[in-house]
Amino acid sequence: MLNTPFSLTNDTLRISRRAALSVGAPLLGLGLADLLRNRAAAEETGQPKKKQRSLIVFWTHGGMTQQDTYDMKPHSAPEYRGKYSPIATNVPGLSITEKFPRQAQVMDRLSIVRSVHHGNAIHAPSAHWMQTGYFGPTLARNAPQKPSLGSIIARSCGTPGSQMPPYVAVPKAEAFGYQGAVYLGAAYNPFEVGADPNADGFSVPNLSLPQNVTLGVAQNRAKLLKTFDTLRKDIDSRKVMDGLETFKAKAIDMITGEQVREAFDISQEDPALRDRYGRHQYGQSALLARRLVEAGSVCVTVNTGYWDHHDDIFNQLEGHLAPLDAAIATLVEDLTDRGMLDDVLILCAGEFGRTPLINGHAGRDHWSKCFSVLLGGGGLKGGTVIGASESRGGGVLDRPTTPHDVHATIYDAMGISLETHFEDASGRPISIVDTGKPIRELG
Repeated sequence: MLNTPFSLTNDTLRISRRAALSVGAPLLGLGLADLLRNRAAAEETGQPKKKQRSLIVFWTHGGMTQQDTYDMKPHSAPEYRGKYSPIATNVPGLSITEKFPRQAQVMDRLSIVRSVHHGNAIHAPSAHWMQTGYFGPTLARNAPQKPSLGSIIARSCGTPGSQMPPYVAVPKAEAFGYQGAVYLGAAYNPFEVGADPNADGFSVPNLSLPQNVTLGVAQNRAKLLKTFDTLRKDIDSRKVMDGLETFKAKAIDMITGEQVREAFDISQEDPALRDRYGRHQYGQSALLARRLVEAGSVCVTVNTGYWDHHDDIFNQLEGHLAPLDAAIATLVEDLTDRGMLDDVLILCAGEFGRTPLINGHAGRDHWSKCFSVLLGGGGLKGGTVIGASESRGGGVLDRPTTPHDVHATIYDAMGISLETHFEDASGRPISIVDTGKPIRELG
């Protein structure tokens, strides 16, 4: 039974303003209502565009080594080339690491940019650079300065009125905090799943009912909130309650509604497909990302783990490369089978790469002067290599590419105008791409 501070009869509802304002507080102590309120306020001024495409990001926090994955140097000395050998892909002349055999079979639908570079080799500034396009934080000032790629996409492409969160981080946003919205507003921060999709009995804490609150209780409360719509003007002439029922009811809808609940329920997937993705966090996160964009989210970031391998790099890579290979390759195959590959972009990137020279601890250190990112889907050309690094991978040999160029490529593919500016906290208009230009070879 629903216990409330209200008195209901067949004909009337007796309610105080204080009681009314307390509705939903115990049930919605999860931040969903605030998120929805912020989103609606932003939509009134932001005028989001109609969604056309979505983006799935594999973020390799810490910096993935390009020499051992997408830009191998087999003819270099052992202290540069490492222990892995290149293998042929289904694109003539294009080779990648032997640890990516499944990506090798779908490389005709993916492309590698081997000439990305920026000017910092410290984690925080570099993570900000790659996720926002702008250098910003320093060791003395770590706060984010610009909105992330995902937040800009959520602002520009999110669908007004949709129950689905436009921007999702799986299992949660990365540690530096640079996947957020900053001056775009809290409405465009990522919705954090908060749990490993590969865990037994996986559920989303932020979509779970509080203890001792049943589905029936939540649905009854939703009905009660809808009743307020006809009573607001009578009971609150100052409009203190204006919008209360809208946001609280939508938050309850996210908890109890079919669309969101089913989107996050990966147990509905064929076990054989789940096996192909891999029964690990990488694979099940990628599968969840596909379900979320299929249901209406416009950006999902899969945070894959920590790649900062200064020591014993090859032993540590063994826990990362095979799961990433299965996740990306199966996602490409799955999207293709569903006719969705043209509608979903894929990006795999980290804040920088690793040094060409293996250090004295059998690891590779930070390197921002030249590294690789992977792009695919979303109407981009596949089977292409853009740019080149020097013989040992130390610098850009051909076609220098900036983080803003990568972002401009994605925005352009998603139909977001590259002339878009958003005002920062001081009211100054800031470009989403600065001087960045789309990578024309992928058009």
